[in-house]
Amino acid sequence: MRQILLLGLILTITYNISFSQTAVDSLMKLGNTFYKKSDFVNAAQIWEKAAKLTENKLARNTNYSYAAFAYASAKDSSNSFKCLDIAITQLGFNDLPALNSEDAFLFMKESSRWKNLLNSIKPVYTTNPKAVKVIDKDVLNFWKAYDLVQENPSMAENIYMKNYINNGTMALQFYYLNKIDNINNFVYIHNLKEKYYTSIRANTLKAAKLKSAFQKSFVKLKNIYPDAIFPPIYFVIGKLNSAGTISSEGLILGIDQACMSPTADTTELNAWEKKNISTFKNLPYTVAHELIHYEQNGMASDTTLLAAALKEGMADFIGELISGKTANERLFIFAKGKEKSIWTDFKKEMYLDRAYNWIANSEQETADKPADLGYWVGYQICKAYYELASDKKKAIYEMLHIQDYKKFLEQSKLDEKFK
Repeated sequence: MRQILLLGLILTITYNISFSQTAVDSLMKLGNTFYKKSDFVNAAQIWEKAAKLTENKLARNTNYSYAAFAYASAKDSSNSFKCLDIAITQLGFNDLPALNSEDAFLFMKESSRWKNLLNSIKPVYTTNPKAVKVIDKDVLNFWKAYDLVQENPSMAENIYMKNYINNGTMALQFYYLNKIDNINNFVYIHNLKEKYYTSIRANTLKAAKLKSAFQKSFVKLKNIYPDAIFPPIYFVIGKLNSAGTISSEGLILGIDQACMSPTADTTELNAWEKKNISTFKNLPYTVAHELIHYEQNGMASDTTLLAAALKEGMADFIGELISGKTANERLFIFAKGKEKSIWTDFKKEMYLDRAYNWIANSEQETADKPADLGYWVGYQICKAYYELASDKKKAIYEMLHIQDYKKFLEQSKLDEKFK
């Protein structure tokens, strides 16, 4: 499965805001079982049924696109078009890069119906780096809800749901489904870290004012990668578990995880949070990192640790090229003098489905070893490849369009370097 399916699966399985969610979860998992067996017709029919049961608009449009992909995989263009039409024209599905990158749709792309459907989508992105929109509506809504909660704390869940989540942008809807997931836990975390959130309020409201710094990075990316596209930047408030992600709506930054400063009250934070919440002044580097993820639609689908590390490390490496600094500096501080041993450990798992040991593995962090070392390894591979290339622009293009991860590693000659 390529991006559109992976995105859909995450969306539909994680949200829990309707009475029918248990049934939807079961259907999505059953459909996934059929899909893995290449029984695309049954998978499509089950996912279409799940889409009809799904009450959240954002999750519903993704579910229909998910069913459309499976029908296309079965070469059933009629039903595939039917689901796409519902997703696009009725529910606002707008992920053009994902649709264009899906090989299953190739046999449909010459038809007038395909062209008309895609022409009806208004892309959220621009090709002009100076025309990027920065949207902080959700941050403003959060603090309005926050003030209401202080007056009536027993109604916190209802207040945040009504005045923040349900009143938010489609980007916030995506972030809620994928990163927040549960309003009860959201309120619990905010109560647990009350002093921290109160202390970062001013900085969260300043994020959108850094637009000129973001644009400088975007202009530099356009110079080294002319095919670059530039989505809107959304700032939201989460629960300290995600600094950023991408969606069909654009880049979504959890600004509460980028607000460390001398005025931030960290007394309630745990050890991992104290190390991983980025400083506010480093926000442009985090935005640059997420922008590179948005450009990665041309990369082959792969479940190995190597592929996952390259995608994250590439975002750090190219992000550093355009912004001046990596978004994960602490990993480089730790790795100094330990490069060979980290690489040796990584090699043992790099062709296995073991990203969970190297990426987003905060539960494995210790005082002697940080989480997310896969980012550092991926960075080193991309840097080695780039330094060997005589044509630097071509090297950037090739990174963003890797089709064979093992071959890319071999061409970087990183293993020889460590030996």
